Amino acid sequence: MEKRVVITGLGAISPIGNNVCELWNGIKEKKCGIDEITSFDTQNMKTKLAAEVKNYDPLNYFDLKQTKRLDRVTQFALIAAREAFKDSDINIESVNPENIGIFVGSGIGGLITLQNQCEVRMEKGNNRVSPMFIPMVIANMPAGNIAIDLGLKGESIAIVTACASSTHAIGEAYRAIKHGYEEIIFAGGSEATICPIGIAGFENMKALSNSVDKNRASIPFDKERSGFVMGEGAGILVLEDLEHALKRNAKIYAEIIGYGATSDAYHITSPEPNGDGGARAMKRAIEDGKLKPEDIDYINAHGTATSLNDSIETLAIKKVLGSSSKSVKVSSTKGNTGHLLGAAGAIEAIITTKAIQDGLVPPTINYKVKDEECDLDIVPNEPCYKEINIAMSNSLGFGGHNASIILKKYKE
Repeated sequence: MEKRVVITGLGAISPIGNNVCELWNGIKEKKCGIDEITSFDTQNMKTKLAAEVKNYDPLNYFDLKQTKRLDRVTQFALIAAREAFKDSDINIESVNPENIGIFVGSGIGGLITLQNQCEVRMEKGNNRVSPMFIPMVIANMPAGNIAIDLGLKGESIAIVTACASSTHAIGEAYRAIKHGYEEIIFAGGSEATICPIGIAGFENMKALSNSVDKNRASIPFDKERSGFVMGEGAGILVLEDLEHALKRNAKIYAEIIGYGATSDAYHITSPEPNGDGGARAMKRAIEDGKLKPEDIDYINAHGTATSLNDSIETLAIKKVLGSSSKSVKVSSTKGNTGHLLGAAGAIEAIITTKAIQDGLVPPTINYKVKDEECDLDIVPNEPCYKEINIAMSNSLGFGGHNASIILKKYKE
Protein backbone atom coordinates (compact mmCIF):
# COMPACT_ATOMS: atom_id res chain seq x y z
CA MET A 1 0.00 0.00 0.00
CA GLU A 2 1.33 3.43 -0.91
CA LYS A 3 2.10 5.76 1.98
CA ARG A 4 1.11 9.41 2.26
CA VAL A 5 4.12 11.71 2.56
CA VAL A 6 4.11 14.89 4.64
CA ILE A 7 6.56 17.66 5.50
CA THR A 8 7.30 17.83 9.23
CA GLY A 9 10.42 19.99 9.42
CA LEU A 10 12.08 22.88 7.60
CA GLY A 11 15.57 24.37 7.69
CA ALA A 12 17.25 27.05 5.60
CA ILE A 13 20.09 29.50 5.26
CA SER A 14 19.72 31.96 2.42
CA PRO A 15 20.61 35.40 1.05
CA ILE A 16 17.50 36.88 2.68
CA GLY A 17 17.63 35.10 6.01
CA ASN A 18 19.70 32.62 7.98
CA ASN A 19 16.75 30.50 9.09
CA VAL A 20 13.28 29.65 7.79
CA CYS A 21 11.50 32.41 9.68
CA GLU A 22 13.86 35.07 8.31
CA LEU A 23 13.64 33.59 4.81
CA TRP A 24 9.83 33.67 4.78
CA ASN A 25 9.67 37.15 6.32
CA GLY A 26 12.08 38.27 3.59
CA ILE A 27 9.68 36.97 0.95
CA LYS A 28 6.68 38.65 2.56
CA GLU A 29 8.61 41.91 2.93
CA LYS A 30 9.80 41.78 -0.73
CA LYS A 31 13.41 41.74 0.41
CA CYS A 32 16.11 41.57 -2.26
CA GLY A 33 19.17 39.62 -1.14
CA ILE A 34 21.31 40.77 -4.07
CA ASP A 35 24.18 43.18 -3.47
CA GLU A 36 27.81 43.84 -4.35
CA ILE A 37 30.06 40.80 -3.94
CA THR A 38 32.04 41.03 -0.70
CA SER A 39 33.87 37.69 -0.61
CA PHE A 40 36.47 38.61 -3.26
CA ASP A 41 37.65 41.51 -5.40
CA THR A 42 35.58 41.84 -8.59
CA GLN A 43 37.74 44.57 -10.14
CA ASN A 44 38.65 42.43 -13.16
CA MET A 45 35.18 40.95 -13.64
CA LYS A 46 32.08 42.14 -15.44
CA THR A 47 29.87 40.61 -12.76
CA LYS A 48 29.69 42.76 -9.64
CA LEU A 49 26.60 41.41 -7.90
CA ALA A 50 25.60 38.18 -6.20
CA ALA A 51 23.17 37.00 -3.52
CA GLU A 52 25.49 36.12 -0.67
CA VAL A 53 24.46 34.79 2.73
CA LYS A 54 24.70 37.80 5.05
CA ASN A 55 26.19 38.14 8.53
CA TYR A 56 27.63 34.65 8.37
CA ASP A 57 30.39 33.59 10.74
CA PRO A 58 31.01 29.83 10.67
CA LEU A 59 32.37 29.98 14.21
CA ASN A 60 28.82 30.70 15.36
CA TYR A 61 27.93 27.18 14.20
CA PHE A 62 31.14 25.12 14.23
CA ASP A 63 34.39 24.95 16.15
CA LEU A 64 37.63 26.09 14.51
CA LYS A 65 38.70 22.56 13.51
CA GLN A 66 35.37 21.91 11.81
CA THR A 67 35.46 25.18 9.87
CA LYS A 68 38.79 24.14 8.40
CA ARG A 69 37.48 20.71 7.40
CA LEU A 70 34.08 21.65 5.98
CA ASP A 71 33.66 23.52 2.72
CA ARG A 72 31.11 26.33 2.82
CA VAL A 73 28.64 24.13 0.90
CA THR A 74 28.71 21.52 3.66
CA GLN A 75 28.54 24.12 6.41
CA PHE A 76 25.34 25.49 4.90
CA ALA A 77 23.86 22.01 4.54
CA LEU A 78 24.56 21.18 8.18
CA ILE A 79 23.06 24.45 9.42
CA ALA A 80 19.85 23.86 7.46
CA ALA A 81 19.67 20.19 8.48
CA ARG A 82 20.14 21.02 12.17
CA GLU A 83 17.32 23.56 11.99
CA ALA A 84 15.06 21.08 10.17
CA PHE A 85 15.89 18.38 12.73
CA LYS A 86 15.04 20.69 15.63
CA ASP A 87 11.91 21.94 13.88
CA SER A 88 10.68 18.38 13.26
CA ASP A 89 10.93 17.59 16.99
CA ILE A 90 12.29 14.14 16.20
CA ASN A 91 13.52 12.36 19.31
CA ILE A 92 16.40 10.26 18.02
CA GLU A 93 16.03 8.00 21.07
CA SER A 94 12.47 7.02 20.16
CA VAL A 95 12.85 6.48 16.39
CA ASN A 96 14.93 4.00 14.42
CA PRO A 97 17.81 5.93 12.80
CA GLU A 98 18.22 3.07 10.35
CA ASN A 99 14.91 4.17 8.79
CA ILE A 100 15.90 7.82 8.37
CA GLY A 101 17.52 8.74 5.05
CA ILE A 102 19.36 11.74 3.67
CA PHE A 103 18.74 12.79 0.06
CA VAL A 104 20.72 16.03 -0.27
CA GLY A 105 22.10 17.28 -3.57
CA SER A 106 24.48 19.96 -4.77
CA GLY A 107 24.92 21.15 -8.32
CA ILE A 108 28.66 21.66 -8.02
CA GLY A 109 29.93 20.78 -4.53
CA GLY A 110 32.95 22.34 -2.82
CA LEU A 111 33.96 24.80 -5.51
CA ILE A 112 35.55 27.29 -3.10
CA THR A 113 37.84 24.57 -1.74
CA LEU A 114 38.65 23.46 -5.30
CA GLN A 115 39.75 26.97 -6.24
CA ASN A 116 41.73 27.51 -3.05
CA GLN A 117 43.60 24.22 -3.23
CA CYS A 118 44.45 24.63 -6.92
CA GLU A 119 46.01 27.97 -5.99
CA VAL A 120 47.95 26.31 -3.14
CA ARG A 121 49.32 23.66 -5.51
CA MET A 122 50.37 26.19 -8.13
CA GLU A 123 52.04 28.48 -5.60
CA LYS A 124 53.51 26.01 -3.10
CA GLY A 125 53.63 22.59 -4.76
CA ASN A 126 51.89 19.22 -4.51
CA ASN A 127 52.92 18.50 -0.93
CA ARG A 128 51.03 21.50 0.38
CA VAL A 129 47.64 20.41 -0.96
CA SER A 130 45.41 19.65 2.01
CA PRO A 131 44.72 15.98 2.80
CA MET A 132 41.14 17.17 3.37
CA PHE A 133 40.90 18.49 -0.19
CA ILE A 134 38.95 15.56 -1.65
CA PRO A 135 36.62 15.06 1.39
CA MET A 136 35.82 18.78 1.26
CA VAL A 137 35.23 19.12 -2.46
CA ILE A 138 33.14 16.11 -3.49
CA ALA A 139 29.43 16.79 -3.91
CA ASN A 140 28.20 13.97 -1.64
CA MET A 141 29.74 15.51 1.47
CA PRO A 142 26.71 17.62 2.46
CA ALA A 143 24.66 14.40 2.63
CA GLY A 144 27.43 12.40 4.27
CA ASN A 145 28.14 14.98 6.94
CA ILE A 146 24.44 15.40 7.77
CA ALA A 147 24.24 11.64 8.36
CA ILE A 148 27.28 11.76 10.66
CA ASP A 149 26.18 14.90 12.49
CA LEU A 150 22.65 13.70 13.23
CA GLY A 151 23.34 9.96 13.47
CA LEU A 152 21.04 9.00 10.59
CA LYS A 153 21.68 5.53 9.16
CA GLY A 154 19.19 5.07 6.33
CA GLU A 155 19.89 5.67 2.65
CA SER A 156 22.33 8.55 2.13
CA ILE A 157 22.21 9.77 -1.46
CA ALA A 158 23.60 12.85 -3.18
CA ILE A 159 21.78 13.79 -6.38
CA VAL A 160 23.69 15.99 -8.84
CA THR A 161 21.49 17.31 -11.63
CA ALA A 162 22.68 20.91 -11.78
CA CYS A 163 19.91 23.37 -10.88
CA ALA A 164 17.35 20.58 -10.55
CA SER A 165 19.38 18.71 -7.91
CA SER A 166 17.38 19.49 -4.78
CA THR A 167 13.98 19.18 -6.45
CA HIS A 168 15.04 15.75 -7.68
CA ALA A 169 16.25 14.99 -4.13
CA ILE A 170 12.86 15.93 -2.65
CA GLY A 171 11.01 14.03 -5.37
CA GLU A 172 13.06 10.87 -4.98
CA ALA A 173 12.73 11.08 -1.19
CA TYR A 174 8.96 11.35 -1.60
CA ARG A 175 8.97 8.22 -3.76
CA ALA A 176 11.15 6.29 -1.30
CA ILE A 177 8.79 7.01 1.59
CA LYS A 178 5.68 6.53 -0.55
CA HIS A 179 6.78 2.99 -1.41
CA GLY A 180 7.92 2.11 2.10
CA TYR A 181 11.71 2.20 1.82
CA GLU A 182 12.18 4.79 4.58
CA GLU A 183 10.03 6.36 7.29
CA ILE A 184 11.74 9.76 7.34
CA ILE A 185 14.11 11.46 4.89
CA PHE A 186 16.00 14.73 5.17
CA ALA A 187 15.80 16.07 1.62
CA GLY A 188 17.08 19.18 -0.12
CA GLY A 189 20.27 20.78 -1.35
CA SER A 190 23.16 23.11 -0.69
CA GLU A 191 25.34 25.37 -2.83
CA ALA A 192 28.26 27.76 -2.32
CA THR A 193 29.84 28.79 -5.61
CA ILE A 194 30.31 32.55 -5.22
CA CYS A 195 34.03 32.61 -5.88
CA PRO A 196 36.19 33.88 -8.78
CA ILE A 197 36.22 30.62 -10.75
CA GLY A 198 32.49 30.09 -10.28
CA ILE A 199 31.57 33.60 -11.36
CA ALA A 200 34.05 33.54 -14.27
CA GLY A 201 32.71 30.24 -15.56
CA PHE A 202 29.09 31.34 -15.65
CA GLU A 203 30.03 34.83 -16.80
CA ASN A 204 31.88 33.50 -19.85
CA MET A 205 28.85 31.39 -20.73
CA LYS A 206 26.88 34.65 -20.90
CA ALA A 207 24.54 33.24 -18.26
CA LEU A 208 24.97 35.95 -15.60
CA SER A 209 23.45 39.40 -15.41
CA ASN A 210 26.02 42.18 -15.68
CA SER A 211 23.69 44.76 -14.16
CA VAL A 212 25.16 46.90 -11.38
CA ASP A 213 21.69 47.80 -10.11
CA LYS A 214 20.73 45.19 -7.52
CA ASN A 215 17.05 45.88 -8.12
CA ARG A 216 17.34 45.29 -11.88
CA ALA A 217 19.74 42.34 -11.91
CA SER A 218 17.58 39.29 -11.19
CA ILE A 219 14.32 40.20 -12.92
CA PRO A 220 12.40 37.04 -13.89
CA PHE A 221 9.85 37.35 -16.72
CA ASP A 222 10.82 41.01 -17.30
CA LYS A 223 11.52 41.91 -20.93
CA GLU A 224 14.84 43.53 -19.89
CA ARG A 225 16.14 40.40 -18.14
CA SER A 226 19.73 39.62 -19.08
CA GLY A 227 20.80 36.64 -16.99
CA PHE A 228 20.67 35.18 -13.52
CA VAL A 229 22.36 36.34 -10.33
CA MET A 230 24.26 33.68 -8.43
CA GLY A 231 23.05 32.90 -4.92
CA GLU A 232 24.19 30.58 -2.15
CA GLY A 233 22.72 28.74 0.79
CA ALA A 234 20.86 25.55 1.65
CA GLY A 235 17.37 24.22 2.21
CA ILE A 236 16.40 20.99 3.96
CA LEU A 237 12.90 19.54 4.36
CA VAL A 238 11.99 16.64 6.63
CA LEU A 239 9.71 14.28 4.71
CA GLU A 240 7.85 11.66 6.68
CA ASP A 241 5.39 8.81 6.34
CA LEU A 242 2.09 10.31 7.51
CA GLU A 243 1.27 7.38 9.79
CA HIS A 244 4.67 7.69 11.46
CA ALA A 245 4.24 11.45 11.84
CA LEU A 246 0.80 11.08 13.43
CA LYS A 247 2.05 8.48 15.89
CA ARG A 248 4.60 10.91 17.27
CA ASN A 249 2.19 13.89 17.13
CA ALA A 250 4.39 15.80 14.70
CA LYS A 251 3.28 19.12 13.30
CA ILE A 252 2.56 18.87 9.59
CA TYR A 253 3.28 21.74 7.20
CA ALA A 254 1.97 20.23 3.97
CA GLU A 255 1.66 17.01 2.00
CA ILE A 256 3.66 16.05 -1.08
CA ILE A 257 1.40 14.37 -3.60
CA GLY A 258 3.16 14.51 -6.97
CA TYR A 259 6.56 14.31 -8.63
CA GLY A 260 7.66 14.30 -12.25
CA ALA A 261 11.11 14.17 -13.81
CA THR A 262 12.21 14.16 -17.46
CA SER A 263 15.14 14.91 -19.75
CA ASP A 264 15.18 17.31 -22.68
CA ALA A 265 17.80 15.24 -24.54
CA TYR A 266 18.49 18.42 -26.45
CA HIS A 267 21.48 20.59 -25.33
CA ILE A 268 23.95 20.84 -22.44
CA THR A 269 22.79 24.30 -21.35
CA SER A 270 19.77 25.45 -23.38
CA PRO A 271 16.26 24.17 -22.67
CA GLU A 272 14.31 22.52 -25.46
CA PRO A 273 12.83 25.45 -27.45
CA ASN A 274 9.29 24.08 -27.52
CA GLY A 275 9.26 23.56 -23.74
CA ASP A 276 8.32 19.92 -24.11
CA GLY A 277 10.80 18.57 -21.52
CA GLY A 278 9.61 20.86 -18.73
CA ALA A 279 6.00 20.34 -19.76
CA ARG A 280 6.32 16.57 -19.52
CA ALA A 281 7.81 16.84 -16.00
CA MET A 282 4.86 18.97 -14.89
CA LYS A 283 2.40 16.62 -16.59
CA ARG A 284 3.94 13.62 -14.85
CA ALA A 285 3.71 15.36 -11.48
CA ILE A 286 0.04 16.22 -12.08
CA GLU A 287 -0.71 12.64 -13.11
CA ASP A 288 1.19 11.27 -10.10
CA GLY A 289 -0.94 13.45 -7.86
CA LYS A 290 -4.12 12.24 -9.62
CA LEU A 291 -4.98 15.85 -10.40
CA LYS A 292 -6.41 17.89 -13.24
CA PRO A 293 -4.51 20.93 -14.58
CA GLU A 294 -7.14 23.27 -13.18
CA ASP A 295 -6.43 21.98 -9.66
CA ILE A 296 -3.12 23.88 -9.49
CA ASP A 297 -3.49 27.14 -7.56
CA TYR A 298 0.11 28.36 -7.62
CA ILE A 299 3.37 27.59 -9.40
CA ASN A 300 6.74 28.58 -8.00
CA ALA A 301 8.53 28.78 -11.33
CA HIS A 302 12.17 28.06 -12.01
CA GLY A 303 12.20 31.61 -13.41
CA THR A 304 15.93 32.29 -13.61
CA ALA A 305 15.72 35.66 -15.44
CA THR A 306 17.61 34.32 -18.44
CA SER A 307 16.02 35.10 -21.76
CA LEU A 308 15.46 31.50 -22.85
CA ASN A 309 14.40 29.98 -19.52
CA ASP A 310 11.55 32.33 -18.73
CA SER A 311 9.93 32.32 -22.15
CA ILE A 312 10.30 28.56 -22.56
CA GLU A 313 9.02 27.81 -19.06
CA THR A 314 6.03 30.03 -19.81
CA LEU A 315 5.38 27.99 -22.95
CA ALA A 316 5.70 24.74 -20.98
CA ILE A 317 3.21 25.89 -18.33
CA LYS A 318 0.72 26.90 -21.03
CA LYS A 319 1.12 23.53 -22.74
CA VAL A 320 0.33 21.63 -19.56
CA LEU A 321 -2.34 23.82 -18.00
CA GLY A 322 -4.09 24.88 -21.19
CA SER A 323 -6.85 27.39 -20.48
CA SER A 324 -6.10 27.16 -16.74
CA SER A 325 -2.77 28.89 -17.36
CA LYS A 326 -4.70 32.16 -17.66
CA SER A 327 -5.83 32.04 -14.04
CA VAL A 328 -3.06 30.22 -12.16
CA LYS A 329 -0.70 32.35 -10.06
CA VAL A 330 2.94 31.98 -11.13
CA SER A 331 5.93 33.67 -9.55
CA SER A 332 9.69 33.40 -9.32
CA THR A 333 11.39 34.13 -6.00
CA LYS A 334 14.84 34.39 -7.57
CA GLY A 335 14.46 38.17 -7.51
CA ASN A 336 14.73 37.76 -3.74
CA THR A 337 17.32 35.02 -3.39
CA GLY A 338 19.21 34.97 -6.65
CA HIS A 339 19.74 31.54 -8.19
CA LEU A 340 21.02 29.02 -5.68
CA LEU A 341 21.77 26.47 -8.42
CA GLY A 342 21.51 22.99 -6.85
CA ALA A 343 19.92 24.40 -3.68
CA ALA A 344 17.32 26.50 -5.53
CA GLY A 345 14.61 23.85 -5.61
CA ALA A 346 14.86 23.18 -1.88
CA ILE A 347 14.69 26.85 -0.90
CA GLU A 348 11.76 27.29 -3.27
CA ALA A 349 10.01 24.19 -1.92
CA ILE A 350 10.27 25.71 1.56
CA ILE A 351 8.87 29.00 0.26
CA THR A 352 6.04 27.11 -1.46
CA THR A 353 5.29 25.22 1.75
CA LYS A 354 5.06 28.47 3.71
CA ALA A 355 2.90 29.99 0.95
CA ILE A 356 0.40 27.15 1.38
CA GLN A 357 0.51 27.47 5.15
CA ASP A 358 -0.07 31.25 5.18
CA GLY A 359 -2.27 31.62 2.08
CA LEU A 360 0.15 34.09 0.53
CA VAL A 361 1.44 33.94 -3.06
CA PRO A 362 5.01 35.29 -3.19
CA PRO A 363 5.52 38.15 -5.64
CA THR A 364 7.96 38.37 -8.55
CA ILE A 365 9.82 41.42 -7.29
CA ASN A 366 11.59 44.19 -9.24
CA TYR A 367 9.35 43.61 -12.26
CA LYS A 368 8.88 46.61 -14.61
CA VAL A 369 8.75 45.81 -18.32
CA LYS A 370 6.15 43.38 -19.64
CA ASP A 371 7.32 40.65 -22.00
CA GLU A 372 4.62 39.47 -24.41
CA GLU A 373 6.20 36.00 -24.44
CA CYS A 374 5.84 35.71 -20.66
CA ASP A 375 2.12 36.39 -20.46
CA LEU A 376 1.23 34.53 -17.27
CA ASP A 377 -0.07 36.04 -14.02
CA ILE A 378 3.37 36.41 -12.46
CA VAL A 379 2.15 38.30 -9.36
CA PRO A 380 4.32 41.36 -10.05
CA ASN A 381 5.92 43.19 -7.11
CA GLU A 382 3.20 42.68 -4.48
CA PRO A 383 2.19 39.46 -2.69
CA CYS A 384 -1.30 38.11 -3.28
CA TYR A 385 -3.36 36.77 -0.40
CA LYS A 386 -5.18 33.69 -1.63
CA GLU A 387 -5.99 30.25 -0.32
CA ILE A 388 -3.53 27.82 -1.85
CA ASN A 389 -4.68 24.23 -1.75
CA ILE A 390 -2.30 22.77 -4.33
CA ALA A 391 1.01 24.24 -5.50
CA MET A 392 3.74 23.17 -7.90
CA SER A 393 7.46 23.96 -7.78
CA ASN A 394 9.61 23.62 -10.90
CA SER A 395 13.36 23.22 -11.41
CA LEU A 396 15.22 22.95 -14.72
CA GLY A 397 18.93 22.14 -14.88
CA PHE A 398 21.83 22.23 -17.32
CA GLY A 399 22.01 18.94 -19.19
CA GLY A 400 18.27 19.04 -19.77
CA HIS A 401 17.21 17.85 -16.31
CA ASN A 402 13.61 18.77 -15.42
CA ALA A 403 11.84 18.20 -12.11
CA SER A 404 8.47 19.23 -10.70
CA ILE A 405 6.94 18.53 -7.31
CA ILE A 406 3.39 19.15 -6.13
CA LEU A 407 2.49 20.11 -2.58
CA LYS A 408 -0.97 20.12 -1.03
CA LYS A 409 -2.48 21.68 2.06
CA TYR A 410 -2.61 18.91 4.62
CA LYS A 411 -6.03 17.51 5.45
CA GLU A 412 -6.66 14.41 7.55
